[in-house]
Amino acid sequence: MDRYAEPPEERNCVTGIREGQREKLLEALRNHGTAFSALARQFGVSAGLHITDATALVEILNAEDRGAPLTQAGLGHLVGLTTGATSSLLNRLEGAGHVRRQRDDADRRVVHLHATEGVDAMVDHFFAPLVDRLAAVMDAYRPEVLAQFEQFVTDVATAMTAYAAEVGAPTS
Repeated sequence: MDRYAEPPEERNCVTGIREGQREKLLEALRNHGTAFSALARQFGVSAGLHITDATALVEILNAEDRGAPLTQAGLGHLVGLTTGATSSLLNRLEGAGHVRRQRDDADRRVVHLHATEGVDAMVDHFFAPLVDRLAAVMDAYRPEVLAQFEQFVTDVATAMTAYAAEVGAPTS
């Protein structure tokens, strides 16, 4: 399936999009990133967490959603902390009742990180109004447009993750 909305002759031959469109899309993606970061900070504030602790908690939740719980080393890599600093961060989150550590059944040396049930309620409470607003935005678009957008966002995330790996940046 051709993902482009316009015929090939109307596309920019190098990038596959019209002139000016790339700049607008890149700006929109930057604005999304800025808004996403601001929401993460505000979530941390509402939960009484430092931004690093909130970021770590979100990474733990994301990993669980993917079905691949993080280890302490994996979390430290993602949030850019040393082993000792990551341990202190986890002690704070565990002490606050947000995280629990669970040994792997196959290899007892491996400890996986899991968010507690209370965290799910806290996240749902904070983000439910946003989810409703985003649903209203999506309702304005046809399913085939949303499918194209989903593919675009997936492709962008894949490109960004690959680039981050190339330059040595942590990736989720």
